[in-house]
Amino acid sequence: MTVEEIDRIIEMAWEDRTPFEAIHFQFGLLEKEVIALMRKELKRSSFKLWRKRVNSGVSQKHLFKRNQDITRFKCTLQKQITLNKISKR
Repeated sequence: MTVEEIDRIIEMAWEDRTPFEAIHFQFGLLEKEVIALMRKELKRSSFKLWRKRVNSGVSQKHLFKRNQDITRFKCTLQKQITLNKISKR
């Protein structure tokens, strides 16, 4: 994996509303592989904070915890990135 891909996976894993299934869809990593990557790449204290948040009731890192009405991986207000430029609304 490239450094950019690892950075993106870590970013997605930190986001509470991005499920592990979205990471699997985009990068082919299972939940246990994401956990191993986070353990390897993060400081120990940061990893512990992340795991605590993922296992709390706040995080929706699993699709079964999400509201069934949510069918997208990103917010509709999120800007589209095309050709390394952020499009304007």
